[in-house]
Amino acid sequence: MLKKNRKKLMMTLLIALLLVLGACANNNDETQSTNEDSENVEQDLNQENSDTDSNSEEEMEEMDHSHMDMSSSGEVPEGLKVAENPTYPVGSKAIIQDAHMEGMKDAEATIAGAYETTVYTISYTPTTGGERVENHKWVIHEELIDAGDAPLAPGTEVKTDASHMQGMEGAAVEIDSAEETTVYMVDFTTTTGGEEVRNHKWVTEAELSPVE
Repeated sequence: MLKKNRKKLMMTLLIALLLVLGACANNNDETQSTNEDSENVEQDLNQENSDTDSNSEEEMEEMDHSHMDMSSSGEVPEGLKVAENPTYPVGSKAIIQDAHMEGMKDAEATIAGAYETTVYTISYTPTTGGERVENHKWVIHEELIDAGDAPLAPGTEVKTDASHMQGMEGAAVEIDSAEETTVYMVDFTTTTGGEEVRNHKWVTEAELSPVE
């Protein structure tokens, strides 16, 4: 009888041990599954952040005008027509509403010149190498080489002798948009670093507003 009881006790202990081991194994599986799920979520978040950073970098590259010569000598291309009755006459003041570069938006500008022409946004690869520049503002018709008299349509490829940015002069450019309007050459002080800019080319009439 004692042997039977001992045998039953051993069997009970063995069954209990197996149950405990099974429960531990299940807990380990659940823990491992939870860890794997957490790792997957973290990887997804990292990927989303990486994609967002990449998109932001691409946008910045498109808008990068860090190599732009903000000032110029004031010389204008041959054949550029002076505007007869511009909204903002030479010597008057206006507020710049667009930001081609840092420190330009909301700056008070003095009009140094007003001209009637066609302005273009262009895309091109700099002759000095580097990333392609997209939708650069602005190049005027008189700064294009052998462009003829008529405004060029979007998609047209032509060369420019404008030197607003490093690697622009002599570059083959693609016309992104074209608009006949009054363009202005302006003097202003940057709103960020207080830099004095003289004879900046170009600002369109739509990018200016009256001084209140």
